[in-house]
Amino acid sequence: MGIPAWIWFVVAAVALVAGLGLLAADRAREGSRNRERMRWADLRGWEFAEEDDRLARQWSGGAIGYFGAEVAVNVVAGSTFTSDGRRPVFVFDIEADGQIPAVVVAVRCNRVHEALVELWLASVPFQRAEMPELLGPVGQRYAFADDSEAARRVITQDLVDAADALGGDVGVCWLESEWVLASVAANAGPSRLERLLRDLGEIADIVDPFDEEYTGTAGGGRHWQPPQESAPPQQNH
Repeated sequence: MGIPAWIWFVVAAVALVAGLGLLAADRAREGSRNRERMRWADLRGWEFAEEDDRLARQWSGGAIGYFGAEVAVNVVAGSTFTSDGRRPVFVFDIEADGQIPAVVVAVRCNRVHEALVELWLASVPFQRAEMPELLGPVGQRYAFADDSEAARRVITQDLVDAADALGGDVGVCWLESEWVLASVAANAGPSRLERLLRDLGEIADIVDPFDEEYTGTAGGGRHWQPPQESAPPQQNH
């Protein structure tokens, strides 16, 4: 005896309602994240943009490469003080395949780093295509780099200790171009992001101490401008 057609209709209707419910919940979460990030930026006197399709392409390592980030959303841009002075910063969600897998925090240095250096938690399945060379364990993390000799010059005990202090929700911290970056869980709120900014500022001071030789903008530095309503985002060299 076959299953009555009306039962299949009910099953399909239930699945449709469930799918719509999940979609509505996802949109509600995204709207909440957007408003929270916007309020945080306003409190700090920083700039906010809902989306920037070029910012994430500025980097290729760490969480950007691991998740295949396609666009940056809920972007906050500003600057923060470290013990060595004021540094530009970004905070943004990365979007890949319609999902937000992580928040990326970036602090700008004055000099371009000699090598791409990634410090991954051992508990993270960090393998991906075109992974940099494995250097080995450093503290609680594993180090990877595209130039082992240059990386060994920058990986000091101070850097290892600072990376260990980032926390177990920071899957990777990395140095790329003139930036120090880290990714944290997608549900991280402003208070967690504030702490991570301070921690990354300390790492920036370790790998890029201010001195007379490096007082200006590093060659190749790129400054992000938030999108204006009447114009697309601008990135100045």
